[in-house]
Amino acid sequence: MPEIIPIPAFDDNYIWLLHHDGHAIVVDPGDAQPVLNVLTALSLHLDAILVTHHHADHIGGVEVLISATSAQAYAPKKEQYAFPHHAISAGDQLDFVSLGLSLSVLEIPGHTLGHVAYYGQGILFCGDTLFGAGCGRLFEGTPSQMLASLQQLASLPVDTAVYCAHEYTQHNLRFALSLEPDHAALLARAKATGTLRAQGLPSLPSSIGLELATNPFLRCHEPGLAQASGSKERDPLSVFTTIRELRNHF
Repeated sequence: MPEIIPIPAFDDNYIWLLHHDGHAIVVDPGDAQPVLNVLTALSLHLDAILVTHHHADHIGGVEVLISATSAQAYAPKKEQYAFPHHAISAGDQLDFVSLGLSLSVLEIPGHTLGHVAYYGQGILFCGDTLFGAGCGRLFEGTPSQMLASLQQLASLPVDTAVYCAHEYTQHNLRFALSLEPDHAALLARAKATGTLRAQGLPSLPSSIGLELATNPFLRCHEPGLAQASGSKERDPLSVFTTIRELRNHF
């Protein structure tokens, strides 16, 4: 397995870099320079760039990186991109022999209509769909699409390591605790996350198991959360829609 390291960018983005034996892949490079700095410092050759969706803070560095390294870019088939890339869609398998890595493409619309994730060998790069204790805003998709996408991710093995694209965990936990202030697993995660962040460490990766236990957007079927949300209806979609709207203003 390659080593995976976060490259901080902007206010709260993570560009994930995977490397092994002098070869590297980056996920969602919104800024090229931090990536180039790491490639130089670790004497790495960039083989590939993986894009989850079209927002500028995820693709802003792609063209510069392609020019500087000749890396191959992979991006969702259902979105438009100006840079040269391989258009990928659900079921595609990407094999990176130099890193000993094989990733499958999952289509997870909601945040954007063409959003994808990359999953394999116990790791998941999910862009802005699933966050630590949260989920992405619905800029293009519907609540139904996002809930289905989250349920798809929730069905992965519980020990899957979840690499989100933003450091939002603490704020998401504060929101979750505003709904369920006495929830033991939430309180424990908030404490652990606070310790990490106080040390300047990422709260990520998470895991599917941890998200199932603490992420309200993966727990919309639970009666306790349904009641706490104040949703008029108690079905998972209504609860999801209610708490996503609450989170928008939190």
